[in-house]
Amino acid sequence: MSIQNQQQWFETCLGQYLLEREQRYFDHAVMDIFGYNALQVGFPQHNFLRTNRMNFQFCADTEKGATLLASADFLPIESNSIDLVLLPHVLEFSSNPHQILREVHRVLVAEGQVIICGFNPRSLWGSRKWFGASRHNFPWNGNFIALPRLKDWLTLLDFEMTAGKLSCYAPPINQEKWLQKFNFMEFTGDRWWPISGGVYFLQAIKRVHGMHVIKPAWKDALKSKRRMSPVANKINDNIAKKKPGISSRKQSIMRNKK
Repeated sequence: MSIQNQQQWFETCLGQYLLEREQRYFDHAVMDIFGYNALQVGFPQHNFLRTNRMNFQFCADTEKGATLLASADFLPIESNSIDLVLLPHVLEFSSNPHQILREVHRVLVAEGQVIICGFNPRSLWGSRKWFGASRHNFPWNGNFIALPRLKDWLTLLDFEMTAGKLSCYAPPINQEKWLQKFNFMEFTGDRWWPISGGVYFLQAIKRVHGMHVIKPAWKDALKSKRRMSPVANKINDNIAKKKPGISSRKQSIMRNKK
């Protein structure tokens, strides 16, 4: 994917329409995610971490402008060291999206979060990539991944989906006047055709299944002893009461002998 082609497309009316909604979602989603290290993979020209308050934030990409020059499928980052990872349109433009998700799982700490943004193939945007000469250009040259398939991939890696949203319900027409006319679809899309948004957002948490420590049942043993102690005390009291009766009988026998 040519970064020049990408930047040129985002400068169009349709690109600005998409970027505005994606920036709005990321600004709201990352605001209350806390930790120490946050990573954005791809799109170094757009800062989707700007509202996050982590101390160390950086972007990894193979293009100029990235903080770390690295490929998304082989990140030179220590395992279990990142609290938040953003993947804006990375998977659909990679030849090995499974490896990228495995790398994300490796670098994330336990309970770390990943937010993925991708084009929805089951939408007007997805159908657009099959028509016209522009299908060889960004973003129609990507391999759009269906949302159910992406959820299956994340589940296999022990991720738990926590949030999600679809957006960009208007037809992908690169003219501002038509985008404004179809702006009503943004308000009615979630209600009438919720799975037909041109772009989806998916948020997931890395779960780590630990061992369950089996402790000795000391408390139960003590409770059983406490339940038995009144019975033992009652038996001892009965024996103590019987002993004076026996001694008095012996005394009466000895008096009769005398």
